Amino acid sequence: METKQQRQAHIRKIISENRISSQEELLQLIISSGLNLTQATLSRYLKEMKVVKVPDAAGEYVYVFSDALTGQNAREEEIIPVLPVTGFLSIEFSGDLAVIKTSPGYASGVASVIDRGIKTEILGTIAGDDTILLIPREGFTRKQILEALNKYFPVI
Repeated sequence: METKQQRQAHIRKIISENRISSQEELLQLIISSGLNLTQATLSRYLKEMKVVKVPDAAGEYVYVFSDALTGQNAREEEIIPVLPVTGFLSIEFSGDLAVIKTSPGYASGVASVIDRGIKTEILGTIAGDDTILLIPREGFTRKQILEALNKYFPVI
């Protein structure tokens, strides 16, 4: 029986060597490689390992390690998305904050694009499954925030 660390190392290797766009696809690769995991365990491991879905150069969402988003383990050009980004549904402001709604499962990827691409106007984001809390920097109007987001999400 493998330890948790060995199982996670095995998962890391599979994600690093393949373009994986769904948990089901990842689970099948893991099982076919001889490691027996449940979907619940895999989901927990992905969270612990800080695996996120982001748009790739082809515009499809794939699993990557969040440290790759800081450029630590990947070349910058591999993780910059092709515009426009999909998954965005709506934005609504409340005071200085905004809430962005996305398609289910897209919030993490959309938030990563915002955090990496809009550094002047946006202080940061917090993402769930289909909802993002957007925190603008001081001194920027709603119109300026929307204009900054528009280059990634032309539906705004």
